[in-house]
Amino acid sequence: MANGLVQPVSETPNLRLRGAAILVIGDEILSGRTQDTNTGYIARWLGQLGIPVREARTVSDIEAEIVAAVRALSARYDYVFTTGGIGPTHDDITADSMARAFETGIDYHPTAFAELAARYTASQIGRFNEARQRMARVPFGAALVRNKMSVAPGFQIGNVFVMAGIPAVMQAMLEDIRPRLVAGTKLTSRTFSVYLGEGRIAKGLASVQKQFPDVPLGSYPFMREGKYGTSLVARGKDDERLAAASEALKLMILEAGGEPIEGDPV
Repeated sequence: MANGLVQPVSETPNLRLRGAAILVIGDEILSGRTQDTNTGYIARWLGQLGIPVREARTVSDIEAEIVAAVRALSARYDYVFTTGGIGPTHDDITADSMARAFETGIDYHPTAFAELAARYTASQIGRFNEARQRMARVPFGAALVRNKMSVAPGFQIGNVFVMAGIPAVMQAMLEDIRPRLVAGTKLTSRTFSVYLGEGRIAKGLASVQKQFPDVPLGSYPFMREGKYGTSLVARGKDDERLAAASEALKLMILEAGGEPIEGDPV
């Protein structure tokens, strides 16, 4: 097996956006049978490291779709995190799709194979049959991603981290990935809620954004006990600028005839 990591296959090699992308793989997500909770968890986890998520996609268990998405995302972003499709069944095709996306081969990883064989022998949870052996197949040049929940590994190939779809296992894999990432400056946020519709505050919000172009502002409508309202969120890396933008938001809300509530609506 080759040593080191292969480089991402880029369809648009000159286009690179800082940040990360999330790729959720699985027909069960698209059919609604399984609810995706991994995207939100990964986004929050990366946010704590100062790595913003710029894009999230969900694709079906079709090799061509997975390959196209991986190539596009790995060329555009610093990191790509995928979940799903590395189990023992015939429709778990993520590992093979990654090998194709990076134009490399795939085979049983000797370390992963030995560890899986030992686990099944020691735990007596079943035979280490051909289906379970599939979980030891890793593309050439990839590095294993370990987890404390089970021995079945994920892997890193280029700037793509391939993880399990089961939330608890995926979360354990993230902890093994953490030292491999280059952390950025963490964004902090302030939230103000008001019982006014977005239409009442849209003009004022646009004015505040022009005043603070370096502080991203977002508006999120809500309804509580039949009353419409809007939560305004300011995010920034500079505490002083964030504080100034927050004061401007509160003043804008007051001028629009509302009462600012710090935090989520009550």
